[in-house]
Amino acid sequence: MHQRAYEGQCTAEENRHTAAESSLGNPRPTLFALALGTFAIGTGEFGSNGIIQLFAADLDVSIPVATHAITAYAIGVVIGSPAITLLAARVNRRTLLLGLIVLFLVGNTLSALATNIELLVVFRFVAGSVQGAFFGAGAVVAAYTYGPGRGGKAFATVMGGLTVATIIGSPLGTFIGQNAGWRTMYWTVVAIGLLAGAALVTWLPRTDDLRGGSVANELSALRRLDVWLMSAVAALGISSIFAVYTFIAPFVTDAAMQDASLIPIALAVFGLGMAVGNHLGGRVADGYEHRGLIRGYGGVLALLVVIGVAGGNLWILLPCLFGVGATMMFAIPTIQVRLTGFAPDAPTLMGALNLAALNLANSLGAIGGAITLDAGWGTLSTVWAGFVLTSAGLLLYVVAVARAKPAAGPGLLPATARPDVPAR
Repeated sequence: MHQRAYEGQCTAEENRHTAAESSLGNPRPTLFALALGTFAIGTGEFGSNGIIQLFAADLDVSIPVATHAITAYAIGVVIGSPAITLLAARVNRRTLLLGLIVLFLVGNTLSALATNIELLVVFRFVAGSVQGAFFGAGAVVAAYTYGPGRGGKAFATVMGGLTVATIIGSPLGTFIGQNAGWRTMYWTVVAIGLLAGAALVTWLPRTDDLRGGSVANELSALRRLDVWLMSAVAALGISSIFAVYTFIAPFVTDAAMQDASLIPIALAVFGLGMAVGNHLGGRVADGYEHRGLIRGYGGVLALLVVIGVAGGNLWILLPCLFGVGATMMFAIPTIQVRLTGFAPDAPTLMGALNLAALNLANSLGAIGGAITLDAGWGTLSTVWAGFVLTSAGLLLYVVAVARAKPAAGPGLLPATARPDVPAR
């Protein structure tokens, strides 16, 4: 009897989503609007790295001091995004996304107008506080648009804008900053944000199905050990992508002994890998419980060894850069699906925590790489820092997280999911 009742409940839920999809008509404009929003956010984030020397010189500070603006953005993601998510727990996801894009425009407009480094640091924190909350709420809307059993694909769609930003947005922003001034780069980001805002206003669905939940539900997710363990798995494991990405320039010029003109090509190759891995990872996350993370982390570990041993050869380095971007992004949608499974009543907060973990990974990868370089172990030694961190993340997952069940049991797994054996 209980089984029949459960099946009836699932059927009713699927029928509700089917009806919702019919009322939405063509879902592509909604998904495009979400991806355009994350493209704008990613361009602002990654483009800032490419103009750091420019705003350091203009604001009359050293490069180390100028990096405080980059750090402030990451802190905004780690601290500000979960805080905004909790404060806006009851807000409809459509309304929340529109509010976040407005805050994004404010943060980048003020960044373009900053007259000293102290103000720029504050304004970059404001801009960063949007990122995680936008990705979390965007994933909820994308999942609603796709229907049940496609949470991984939904998150991959939202992440898609960020991966395209690494291929197009960041190089374009850097080019604009170099030729028209660093402030113009931020004005360009504002222009893209305005386009994204218009798309969101036009194409986000108006429905009570996207209403928020109680603050108590969101806070209850933070009391679950599996949520924090999974976040640690993400922060440790994903760090290797930044132990590579942060140091691509010296990999090309110092290790492979190539001209600096090849650096943008290497960055684009890495970004293409991220886009491919993100697309495939979204599909795998909806079909398998563990496979995306196990194979993603395992694949990147193998590639890090190849770079560490033979990355001085450009024709080995470039395919490996593509592979590292692809295999690591292959794992990220599975991380999101697992997080949401542990806290199904707080999906927006889980999206924000996932992005917060990725920004912690950024710091861990860069710090780990800097330690190996300071130790005098050579340009390519940063990959070994990434190897250690990702190995720790994979070990933590296999030992402490892989066998943990979703908060409400197997019924919360994607409809097509098949639990893998972690060792696969």
